[in-house]
Amino acid sequence: MTIYDDENLVPPGFEKLQRGGPYVAAMGPLYFRRADAVVVIAMRVAQRHTNMRGIAHGGMLASLADSALGIGMTIACEGRHSFVTVNLSTDFVEAARPGDWIEAHIDVQRIGSRMAFANCYLQVEDRRILRASGVFAVMAPLSPEQLAAGY
Repeated sequence: MTIYDDENLVPPGFEKLQRGGPYVAAMGPLYFRRADAVVVIAMRVAQRHTNMRGIAHGGMLASLADSALGIGMTIACEGRHSFVTVNLSTDFVEAARPGDWIEAHIDVQRIGSRMAFANCYLQVEDRRILRASGVFAVMAPLSPEQLAAGY
């Protein structure tokens, strides 16, 4: 039996991400890569992520985009803030299937004192499968206890 979440199937340069709380932990595991200002959050699609058609469930993809945007902004600002989603817009472009490695390429537009704005594309190799745009409330940074618990 193939296990798609096996760390041996994680591309080079990605590290396991210990953030996102219980919901993201149940969806993941998630991985990240940071090169200069570019943050990429990624995961391997498993059978448990699929709908009745055998493709990645749209709700799971929207959850990945939402989580990746918030986590990506937190990484980009080096943890000085945390973020709560105010609005998320998604456009589904193509399907993802079990075994696909999905990368969320995050583009932080602006982090202000009260609101933050970011976009991302979910990609499987060179194929864009989802476009997302989010507006977030800027919150106080997470406490050391929250960070230790994986939030």
